[in-house]
Amino acid sequence: MGLSIRTRGGATLAGTAALVLAGGAVGCGAGKGDGASGSERTVQQVLTVAYEKTAEAKSAKVEMTMSMPAAMDGGGEATMTGVMGWDPTVMDVTMKGSMLATEGGPEQVRMIWRDNVMYMDMGAESAKDMDGKRWMKLDLAAAAKASGDEAVTKQMTSGLENMNQNPAEQLAMLLESPNLKHVGSEKIDGAETEHYKGTLTVKEMMASNKNLEVLEPKDREKLLENIEKSGIKGYDTEVWVNEDDLPVRMDVGMETPQGNVDMSMKFSDYGAKAEVEVPPAGETFDLFEMLKDLEGMAGDESSLDGSGV
Repeated sequence: MGLSIRTRGGATLAGTAALVLAGGAVGCGAGKGDGASGSERTVQQVLTVAYEKTAEAKSAKVEMTMSMPAAMDGGGEATMTGVMGWDPTVMDVTMKGSMLATEGGPEQVRMIWRDNVMYMDMGAESAKDMDGKRWMKLDLAAAAKASGDEAVTKQMTSGLENMNQNPAEQLAMLLESPNLKHVGSEKIDGAETEHYKGTLTVKEMMASNKNLEVLEPKDREKLLENIEKSGIKGYDTEVWVNEDDLPVRMDVGMETPQGNVDMSMKFSDYGAKAEVEVPPAGETFDLFEMLKDLEGMAGDESSLDGSGV
């Protein structure tokens, strides 16, 4: 079915979106009335206003592109387009690209997120093996809670929160970083913008990412160690803010031993309706419940084998 590859691809895109970070050093940008004296503002002032306006908008249309080295697990290229909202978090996007390239798999996958649950349309072919149900349900929080393992629960919940990142939260993290600079004025899709660029080390990213606070200190150290072992030293980040003080594009690049990981997200139509409807229960199968059933069947067979029957 190729399910694990497709699921990993979607999670990778969403998780990497959480790393769209940059620093907040002194710089100048085209000024607007935010209480600052003169016609120019510091980077911190620009991004603070951008954060406030983005948080207030609560939704936008999004176009995301991502490229990962073929040598990397889940590598390839992918695009995601659709609408996302925050406070509360909702998402309705379609993903396609070589990350989904599995034998018999769909050419594109629609992903819906609401109430902290992800639904993925696995296509008509997959539905043939699932009693006509084509939508896979992923409830990480429920799975973590059912595990009964506090460490697992914290880690899975943290992963869930990272997937829930939105541009407002990304801008909030930008303000915590030390070395963002103003590059200049540019046009993005015909719109006048101010371009900012910076870098963030792994330690700085972890320090500014509030979602990682759910982890115990030893777990945070282990995560840092694992990231550093992967060869990732930091993140090159760029953000473009338009005349309305809203981010219209965010890019992040990471150098790894396998090659570069590059991601770009474009935002438009802030305040667009994000009324996301989940698929009917009759067309949905719960991956977590399915795996529990399979585990139970395996346990029953093991008991039979052990009884000598």
